[in-house]
Amino acid sequence: MSEFKYACPVCSQHIKCDSSQSGTIMVCPTCFQKIIVPQAPAGNDQKLILTGIKVGDRPSVKDPEANPYASTQLKRFPGAIVVLVIFLFIGVAVAFVYHGTIFKPASPGATTNQLSSATNGKPALLTPAVVAPVADDTNWMLNLADATIPNSTAAGRIHGQDFITEHASFSNGSLNLRAGTHGPITFGITINFNGAQAAELAGKNLNILADTNKSARVTLHWQNDTDTGKDSFDINYALRLEFGALTNNRLSGKIYLCTPDPQKSYLMGTFDADVHKSKPKTQ
Repeated sequence: MSEFKYACPVCSQHIKCDSSQSGTIMVCPTCFQKIIVPQAPAGNDQKLILTGIKVGDRPSVKDPEANPYASTQLKRFPGAIVVLVIFLFIGVAVAFVYHGTIFKPASPGATTNQLSSATNGKPALLTPAVVAPVADDTNWMLNLADATIPNSTAAGRIHGQDFITEHASFSNGSLNLRAGTHGPITFGITINFNGAQAAELAGKNLNILADTNKSARVTLHWQNDTDTGKDSFDINYALRLEFGALTNNRLSGKIYLCTPDPQKSYLMGTFDADVHKSKPKTQ
């Protein structure tokens, strides 16, 4: 399955998905409008960003000229309609025999949190694709007074690359937001609180301004085909952290971070971190 991007017709947010989601209903992570995913572009040409269709605004299928997804094959081959009727008849007969074992499609008003398919009798859920915020200077601000934190998975840019948090954890006094779930962190951000434990930070808000001396150490990790490395900062960055309660060894929160590296790395959004017990200090 190939990935492609399309734009929200309401707020123009770019959203990434794969071709299997074409025609399904998703929710824009920025304006939360219901959107019908457009058909994937032919080949790998992504020079033209497609635009989704707001639910309720989709053109009627009765007018092929107004509907970009209308099939031209039905106009050329009327026999296809006959075949369709035959298959429909067979489907009704099978449904009658097996009494409801055929899966029903989602209703036209279904959201991404409603049933989309079923496996072993249990419903599966569709999840909106998470996208990194737009990569421009408007998302990199060292002034926390103007900072706003979106209610979506923490995402941004690290060393010039789009980054989306796949796993969050808190261990040995450090908060880790990373790509991947296992092994050493090769792409992500670590914030070291100098040994402070999760219980000490739960329910607290931290605001670290760019001119604060000797703050928590922030380390950026990155890796690509030609470069790998990390960079750490004790000062000159801006950070807002809003920690939630510590419940069942999980610490949720919201983060806004901008670092002073030449690539203007930043991260903003929410996280839900696994809390691991600290390793005992060696004597």
